[in-house]
Amino acid sequence: MKTTHTLAAACIAATMTFPVLLHAQEAWPNRPVRLLVSFPAGAPGDLIARMIQPALQQSLGQPVVVDNKPGAGGNIGAQEVARATDGHTVLVGPDTMFTINPHLYKKLGFKPTSDLVPVTQMASFSQLLVCNPGAGVKTLPALLEASKRKPLNYASGGPGVPGHMAMEMLLAATQTQMQHVPYRGPGPAVQDVLGGSVPCGFLASPVVGPFVKEGRLVGIASSSAKRLASQPDVPTVAEAGVKDYDATFTEMVAMPKGTPPAVVNRLQAEIARALNAAEVRARLATMDLDVVANTPEEAARRIAAESARWGKVAARIQLQLD
Repeated sequence: MKTTHTLAAACIAATMTFPVLLHAQEAWPNRPVRLLVSFPAGAPGDLIARMIQPALQQSLGQPVVVDNKPGAGGNIGAQEVARATDGHTVLVGPDTMFTINPHLYKKLGFKPTSDLVPVTQMASFSQLLVCNPGAGVKTLPALLEASKRKPLNYASGGPGVPGHMAMEMLLAATQTQMQHVPYRGPGPAVQDVLGGSVPCGFLASPVVGPFVKEGRLVGIASSSAKRLASQPDVPTVAEAGVKDYDATFTEMVAMPKGTPPAVVNRLQAEIARALNAAEVRARLATMDLDVVANTPEEAARRIAAESARWGKVAARIQLQLD
């Protein structure tokens, strides 16, 4: 509990730092705003950023550019934003950059909770465990039983990303072994599962959900606490027999430490307004993305709690990526 409170305090304190990136008297934004997405095109954060880009551009009165800088589980993009000094570079990516990566990487080039300021968590999403129909498994118990006879391969969007950690949590809980095959983003991972070169994958539901609906992939289980609205016939991992399992993630926005609170709050308000537009909420719902749009303080507290939870998982499975 002490660790959780400490992390939350660090995140919140960062939002109160005296302005060092912008002069207080300057209006913000006064130049193009760059949304640096730390994952490849097609990832949930990228989809959301491009969906709200037109509304942000209109409300902020400046061009808003979406720029993908993937790699190292989001660390490459996060580090670039942490070091940015122009006051107009904004990080977009999964909360795992804050909640999981610090537990997996000893040599991070930045400190998420002290070098970056949470702006908001845009939307929550889950991972969907899917298999190629040719794998011959249609349920989680069947998959685990097959893997106990001979460990199967599974794909994810990269080391330490939500799908990887969701699967490692599942394998640890069921004392099962599977071989991780990491990819540079969900796109190529999905293609190899569709092609059958890797039998299964734990990937973001907005990415693989359409293929389950088409029958090109078999939905085995979702990582969320409740069934996905778009996949009502696919049970959760907990419903499939792994008690209390829940691996829900969020796509978040952050800015460099020292960003004036007024700027952070302005950006949060505009993002929340864009996300809560009826047509945007409806489109996000079809992709199993549930709008959160919380305040910087609420985001900081939630991130701290999730960091404590995932730290225990990382320690239990002794996972280290550098």
